[in-house]
Amino acid sequence: MGLYLGTAVLLFLCMFGLFLCALAVQDNSIIDIAYGPLFVLAGWLGYQFYGEDHPRQLLLLLLVSCWGLRLGLHILTRKQGEDGEDPRYAKWRASWGKSFVWRSFLQIFMLQGLVIYLVAIPLLLVIDQPGGALNWLDLLGLVIWLSGFLFEAIGDWQLLHFKRDAANRGRIIQQGLWRYTRHPNYFGEALLWWGIFLIALHVPYGLFGIVSPLLINFLLLKVSGIPMLEEKYRGRADFEEYRRRTSAFFPWFPRPCGKEVCHDV
Repeated sequence: MGLYLGTAVLLFLCMFGLFLCALAVQDNSIIDIAYGPLFVLAGWLGYQFYGEDHPRQLLLLLLVSCWGLRLGLHILTRKQGEDGEDPRYAKWRASWGKSFVWRSFLQIFMLQGLVIYLVAIPLLLVIDQPGGALNWLDLLGLVIWLSGFLFEAIGDWQLLHFKRDAANRGRIIQQGLWRYTRHPNYFGEALLWWGIFLIALHVPYGLFGIVSPLLINFLLLKVSGIPMLEEKYRGRADFEEYRRRTSAFFPWFPRPCGKEVCHDV
């Protein structure tokens, strides 16, 4: 069947199964839990059939596994502290009306499957043709991946603990990494995929892997990341002051406080 077609079929079957589960439990946000682990599943299954025990293949599989499993566990832990469906999906459920079932299938599950496939291209390229010996690009990619992974993991951990403190109910986190960027987890997510791209760059057709970090950056900056998350906070005085002082994406020192009172800085 081939690695690329086989991965596409695998993701389709997984997404179809998740769609049926979501219908049964009436919660489309379960897709968020499965997002990271599906990269791990696709990568290791592809490796079992097409891998060559090459160090670059094993390195990339290890990095993707650490990222995907941590992300899945984090979202599962976060969801256990929440009631019902994620508000984003609940809003779509209400607005889509009678077309909810087929729009969920296409716009949530199939579209997410396509995103996973495109983002995983560097991993598939390395599994298909791992190239020569490890070199400086692999080391550079590893350093960038590690920086992004730590940014994402620490940012997620800080936010989770902030929300679990009852004293912070209704407040916006503005401490730790969140003091320097409004979305340290998104910045880390984007950065680590640039690292993965660099590791894959040395293999045949590795340049095609650039679709992965470019797509991640586009989604986070323009579509389902920052715009969608910040929309629900717009108009709040504390958020607008935080937004004025703090970089949206790239970490940087916060601007001085304005007329509004600064909190948690």
